[in-house]
Amino acid sequence: MGLKKMDNVKKLSVLALSIAAALPAVANADVLISEYVEGSGYSKAVEIYNSGSTAVDLTGYSLVYYSKGETAPKKILDLSGSLGANAIKVITNNHKDNAIVLDAAVDSQSAAIYFNGDDKVGILKGDTLVDLFGEVGTTGDWAKDITAERNANVTAASSTYVESEWTTKAKNTFSGLGARSGDFGGGTGTDPEVPAFSCVGETITPIYEVQGVGRVSPLIEEGKFESAEEVTISGVVTARGESLFKGFYLQEIKGDNSPYTSDGVFVYLGEAAPEEIQPGVEVCVQGKVKDFYGLTQVDIKADKKMAVGEMGEVPAPEAFYVADGESLGDALNRYEGMNIVLDAGSDMKVTRSFSYDYAGRRNNMVLSHKSPLMKPTQVFAPLSDEAIALQEANRGNELYVESDYKAKNGEVPYFPTFNAETGYIRIGDQLTNMTGMVSYSYGAPRLVVTNEITAGDFIRINDRTQSPEVATQGDIRVASFNVLNLFTSDSDIGGPLNPMCKDQADADASRGCGRGAHSLEDYLLQRTKIVNAIKEMNADVIGLMEIENNGFSEHSSIQYLLNAINAELPAADAYAFIEVNDADKYKGEFIGSDAITVGLLYRPSTVKPTGDAFVIATPEQHSVAGVATRDNNGTVEESPSYDKYQRHSLAQTFQIHDEKLTVVVNHLKSKGSGCLEDWLEFSESKDPADLQGKCNEFRVSAAKVLGESLKDVEGGLLVIGDMNAYGMEDPVAVLTDYDASTAKREIVTASWTTLNGEVYEREGSKIDKGYGLVNLNTQAHGPATFGYSYSGELGNLDHALANTQVADKLVGIEDWNINSVESDLFEYPSKYSGDLAKSENAFSSSDHDPVIIALEYPAPIPPKPEPTPKDDGGSLGYLGLALLSLLGLRRKTR
Repeated sequence: MGLKKMDNVKKLSVLALSIAAALPAVANADVLISEYVEGSGYSKAVEIYNSGSTAVDLTGYSLVYYSKGETAPKKILDLSGSLGANAIKVITNNHKDNAIVLDAAVDSQSAAIYFNGDDKVGILKGDTLVDLFGEVGTTGDWAKDITAERNANVTAASSTYVESEWTTKAKNTFSGLGARSGDFGGGTGTDPEVPAFSCVGETITPIYEVQGVGRVSPLIEEGKFESAEEVTISGVVTARGESLFKGFYLQEIKGDNSPYTSDGVFVYLGEAAPEEIQPGVEVCVQGKVKDFYGLTQVDIKADKKMAVGEMGEVPAPEAFYVADGESLGDALNRYEGMNIVLDAGSDMKVTRSFSYDYAGRRNNMVLSHKSPLMKPTQVFAPLSDEAIALQEANRGNELYVESDYKAKNGEVPYFPTFNAETGYIRIGDQLTNMTGMVSYSYGAPRLVVTNEITAGDFIRINDRTQSPEVATQGDIRVASFNVLNLFTSDSDIGGPLNPMCKDQADADASRGCGRGAHSLEDYLLQRTKIVNAIKEMNADVIGLMEIENNGFSEHSSIQYLLNAINAELPAADAYAFIEVNDADKYKGEFIGSDAITVGLLYRPSTVKPTGDAFVIATPEQHSVAGVATRDNNGTVEESPSYDKYQRHSLAQTFQIHDEKLTVVVNHLKSKGSGCLEDWLEFSESKDPADLQGKCNEFRVSAAKVLGESLKDVEGGLLVIGDMNAYGMEDPVAVLTDYDASTAKREIVTASWTTLNGEVYEREGSKIDKGYGLVNLNTQAHGPATFGYSYSGELGNLDHALANTQVADKLVGIEDWNINSVESDLFEYPSKYSGDLAKSENAFSSSDHDPVIIALEYPAPIPPKPEPTPKDDGGSLGYLGLALLSLLGLRRKTR
């Protein structure tokens, strides 16, 4: 948000102001900001102006600023007195080192002024914003080291910042203060003269002594955040920091050759380093050592005690490694402030691909040592010692990969050939040939990259596969696929609305729920990617999640998807979808009342629906305010009201030869929004301590209803879908092997639940025994499987749970990693991907991987006539075939 210079702007003279005063009076007076000064050091001022023809009582007015990206104002001072017609008041910083001097005739007040170039300044009348300089909610040093003057033709205050109303002048221009516009000599002042700094005669402290061997500099006393005295250090500049870290990195020309201490340190300037500070230049600085959110730095912001020497060579980056028995955090501490290179021996893997970091408000990537991070509750029971230990280990095994400047949408600054076909980044890739500075921000280690890499610098540990291996295994295949809000109602294709979307007639709302694709182009890309993935799965039954809940008409989302799939397949492999009876539909059209729903596709050529499909309603939570209380440090608080819903499940029995298989597709309550139980545990605004996410008990209630509804199903049973629960979490345990008599913790359902409009459970109930289904992924591969990534951790939210009849038929199960390990920049939305070219390939077709299960359902072999005994010496005979059968060989089909 830089201020633009305006050429040839006419400035009013004193005579012009006198003439203007004689013109007809303006009915209303506006108090507005007419000048802003952000000069050297503490030289700061704001000029306000009354543009009207009558005096204004300033009682009730206040001057405020909005710090950085904050949206709540902070008061500078309450204005007072009267401001005459066309009169000016100047508010200057009250600091003793403010160099601004005003003429005695200038009406002025002083106050503590803290704005610093990345803040915005406003005038409030009461609580109402009447005038504003800057765009609230944004960040960046947009108004640092400048004087900004409101153009003379602007006479109306504005609560919205209008950049074209302002003209930028040079730093420390004070001469316009005290007059409406132009240079009138109203204010004067210069930078206080400071003698040039020199290291001559100073005692040089080696950088490695500043860093020491511990996490905090030994020069900082315990319990303090800065050294008692200033230190003088000298070294070679290795990198500049202009945005993320404002200053430069300095490294010893000759270190102590110790692997335990760093030879580099960050020098904090609070602004971009001057042009003379370039890599290779020798520099000497003096300042206090500070521990700033984990970063050891020498702070020279206030006095800029810095002496620049000769240009030399930049030290070669050090090859980074983690020693045996050492943590990643300890290893990084040894290199703090130094330029390192990641090579094959560093063994650093991508654990979160390049994507948006909500905490840092920027795009970045995360690496971990040796392997990507697993979600603790994927592999260990919640609150177990193992889960707690893994959570702690994960937080200590993260290295954020940053660029100094914020990345543009769709671009990876250090990987310019990033693309959807050949230049991709996948979780699990090992990174090599990347150089960068080891730094810290908010306690987390950061690698600020100093070079560019290519696709050849990634060692692909788990590379893309064009088709899943199980696609040709077994006699039939069943798949589960979350299709990431496949919506038609909010795109130009214009499918029917669903029960949770606003009506098109609502002039204040766009058509649809605001989910899914918002243009025909995005929708067609999304659908094409999904179709290409489904074709490769070669599944006979497919359970869908997150498809729009807009019925089954010819223009419904599921029908459009079906048409697109079948257009790509031979007739023998075509699909149909399952539709429930009207009596089981919400309002005669929908499966439940959520904006998204589940669906079932099947191949009539291989499986035959038998009997009607059925909907399994899931519990709702309805509690009025005050049904529960909690003790908050001695204060009894009453609960707010809660109305929470879940998506219904869909089941269909299929006939496969002479056997039956019931497939149930599910999508349980998400982990994001809180339920009553989270409020009781003080987790309404943070993640619950058990790491299972919010509304866990509510999902347990749904799992209990599912278990009860399906316990008497005849034949094979396969429960698939997005359970929003990782492998060892409560809802999965309830459906599988939980046993309260041997478990170390209780599993309970949610309170205040209803089912089909009737009271279900007023109080949460304890689960005694699970429903005995088998987790097929765990049976085949153990617990450490994954098909979803969140916040740099891998796990399974999508599951395939079967009764023993189906578990015994398992040939193979695969999480086809086409989505979870890819960058979400390749997904269909174009809003945050800039000019990045998208691909119609199957990768990043969703955020969940499809799960494909291959099962053995061999066709019955008709009896053959008794053969005539014959010994030709070349046939295995029936005995040989029987022996092969005992060896467990299984056929592969299609």
